[in-house]
Amino acid sequence: MLQAAIRVLQAQGYKITEPRKQVLEVLEGAQKPLSPYDIQSFLKQKGKYLNHVTIYRILDLFCSLNLAHKVLSIGGFVKCSLGTAEGCHRFMVCHQCGAIQEFADKELCQGEDAFTRNLGFHTKYHLSESSGLCADCFRKQFEEQKLG
Repeated sequence: MLQAAIRVLQAQGYKITEPRKQVLEVLEGAQKPLSPYDIQSFLKQKGKYLNHVTIYRILDLFCSLNLAHKVLSIGGFVKCSLGTAEGCHRFMVCHQCGAIQEFADKELCQGEDAFTRNLGFHTKYHLSESSGLCADCFRKQFEEQKLG
């Protein structure tokens, strides 16, 4: 992801600054969504310092370029796992184990645009998440109910 993200930044005319590389590296290694304060703490453990305002600005830039996304229900940021996949990037979040799965669906995106246009609204972007149980947690819950 790091080299691909750097290519995207360069293609869009952005400089590859040390703070941007540091945030990219943290997101690359993250196993869960991270808040700007989480990122700041992680960097501090590595002997580096970025203030949270700088981190917010970097994350905003990354989100605008589809390099990262904010997971609304958790309030943290994750690296984009789909790259340039067409359609709005969405998440399914397991409220049991915290697993997150990103997906993109061009037709869903177009359908939402058509729906809002019919209401006289012109959508700039979509935000949406599905919360529930991942397949593993659902199976475990089902098995527990069968046994109980």
